[in-house]
Amino acid sequence: MADSPNCDLKSLSPLQLFERVTEQGDKVRALKAGKAPKDEIDAAVRMLLSLKLSYKTTTGQDYQAGLPPKDLVLINNGTTEEEDEDLVDPWNVQTSNAKGVDYDKLIVRFGSSKIDADLINRIERAIGQRPHHFLRRGIFFSHRDMDQVLDAYENKKPFYLYTGRGPSSQAMHVGHLIPFLFTKWLQEVFDVPLVIQLTDDEKYLWKDMTIEKAYEYARENAKDIIACGFDVNKTFIFSDLDYLGTSAGFYRNIVKVQKHVTFNQVKGIFGFTDSDCIGKISFPAIQAAPSFSSSFPQIFNGKDNIQCLIPCAIDQDPYFRMTRDVAPRIGQPKPALLHSVFFPALQGAQTKMSASDPNSSIFLTDTPKQIKTKINKHAFSGGRDTIEEHRKYGGNCDVDVSFMYLTFFLEDDDRLEQLKQAYTSGELLTGELKKVLIETMQPLVAAHQERRKQVTDEIVKQFMTPRKLAFEF
Repeated sequence: MADSPNCDLKSLSPLQLFERVTEQGDKVRALKAGKAPKDEIDAAVRMLLSLKLSYKTTTGQDYQAGLPPKDLVLINNGTTEEEDEDLVDPWNVQTSNAKGVDYDKLIVRFGSSKIDADLINRIERAIGQRPHHFLRRGIFFSHRDMDQVLDAYENKKPFYLYTGRGPSSQAMHVGHLIPFLFTKWLQEVFDVPLVIQLTDDEKYLWKDMTIEKAYEYARENAKDIIACGFDVNKTFIFSDLDYLGTSAGFYRNIVKVQKHVTFNQVKGIFGFTDSDCIGKISFPAIQAAPSFSSSFPQIFNGKDNIQCLIPCAIDQDPYFRMTRDVAPRIGQPKPALLHSVFFPALQGAQTKMSASDPNSSIFLTDTPKQIKTKINKHAFSGGRDTIEEHRKYGGNCDVDVSFMYLTFFLEDDDRLEQLKQAYTSGELLTGELKKVLIETMQPLVAAHQERRKQVTDEIVKQFMTPRKLAFEF
């Protein structure tokens, strides 16, 4: 945004004001570092003070770097009833709306940008092929600075991908595949390096499990990730428990982030309390560090100016808002992000799935019979109470979990639209829609299981060994 003092600051939301103050602070620091003329620096400082005053007037809070407005992750769905609010943070997703979280409101509250038709068309022009159906269908719906990544790509400048997985259980479910399937596509069409962080340290700190079990889950999850088809010559998968002890660059970036984020800030961003262990408080810096290329000197030849693009579910955004605030202060480029919607539980879109509830999703270890039983028994229906009513009034695809799952996994756009029309009109019954989903998921999971069988411990070791990848920097 322009720094014009004529801008009507009263029209900005608290989050927009917060972003303006942050941007202006970055500008002041850059002007001072570049020894700009005194009058130019003074004007920028006056604008910064004006923005901070507007922020305090609007929010009742003093601006604190890295600490967005306190109501940032509480989204009201148009009512004043507490039970109608969406709660989104890295560990919880709750909504009373059967359609799921209101993502348009989440974009406004988080201050990200909607992935619109213009951006999708630009991606198509850049890569010379049709965009992934996750983009076409709004499954990846929000971004930060994707336009900058495309600028770099079009100007032959490098970038890299970073995503991750918190290994909380031995078996992953199909929802866990979403970021990896999309990241694999991004890696192939842009031909860039990829780093995948396994946060086994996080799961040890948050879950009731031993450190040995967390590490075991990380290696088991790595096999499922590798089975998605990643290229070992272009992909580095690492366990925090392993890599932190071997990479000076990684640890130095962690310490730099830690120095620039206060305890009050992480409490405000993540909701930590005085009773939380200090490991939780320091963990956000560990998730931030892979955003910087200098954390991987073996891949990037020690360069610290390679921009990072992070595909992730939007509940992980608080980590990277913090990271983006810190990055300029430690001389690093801000990571860009692509945010996905949440994958719904079989029982409905009100919550994320739980790895501890075997009936909340389809797991990658499920048999064809288990898949059929789970879908038939537990998949929330948007159909009517009776066949007669359904034929007359039709079903509701907005809340029907079988249709939601097909939106993720049925690649044929025409077929998906036919199913939507038939179900909405009442021509297609709930049982018939579930049958289509069963016939889609059974071969998909079976094929994944076959690929996973081919992933040996030696292959895992190859992916997880710090090394140079097939790129020159």
